Amino acid sequence: MRTDLSIKEDVLDELEWQPHIDETQIGVVVKDGIVTLSGTVDSYVKKREAENAAKSVLGVKAVAEDIQVRYSSGQKKSDTEIAAAAVNALKWNISVPENKVEVKVEDGWIYLTGEVMWEFEKNAAKKAVENLQSVKYVVNNITLKNTVDASNIKEKIKKAFERSADIDSKDITVKTDGHTMKLTGKVHSLKEKDDARRTAYYSPGVWTVDNELEVVY
Repeated sequence: MRTDLSIKEDVLDELEWQPHIDETQIGVVVKDGIVTLSGTVDSYVKKREAENAAKSVLGVKAVAEDIQVRYSSGQKKSDTEIAAAAVNALKWNISVPENKVEVKVEDGWIYLTGEVMWEFEKNAAKKAVENLQSVKYVVNNITLKNTVDASNIKEKIKKAFERSADIDSKDITVKTDGHTMKLTGKVHSLKEKDDARRTAYYSPGVWTVDNELEVVY
């Protein structure tokens, strides 16, 4: 069992290792393996990278992220400008189906809605807009509509886990209920838990993933 102090030191080192993050702007508190991040950054990308850096550290059970995104007056764009840029970014992204995603912007927050066939299309829409200037956060409310037969999803996902170099599949149990996938068992890190969820979502026919994997060190 790792101590909270050693986890905190590794999280700080991992933040320092990230080329786009000024680790002096990020506060780190660790209690019982749960990392709380605070502070202020000047882009949504840095906020996301800080969270991912903390998740990659051995011993982290969960990450509570309270980092604020603030832009200088010279950087800040209006909601109308952000919305126009988001619509344009979605239009030119070949992974996002045309006219299937709607954009709403409030105080720098982008809300995506609509319906697509595949999880990768939903993820592509979020990635297309999250790096735009003045964006504070992206709420991805796009839903999936997929008519693929889900009867053999379980076997496909197990094989995908086995192919992955980042996932130890032997302690993961996969249960299916229609288009819903439930993951139970044990993994060795929070990152491995996220990777397993992402792999399950990439399987054709999966609409929802209940990720109940337990992180055990």
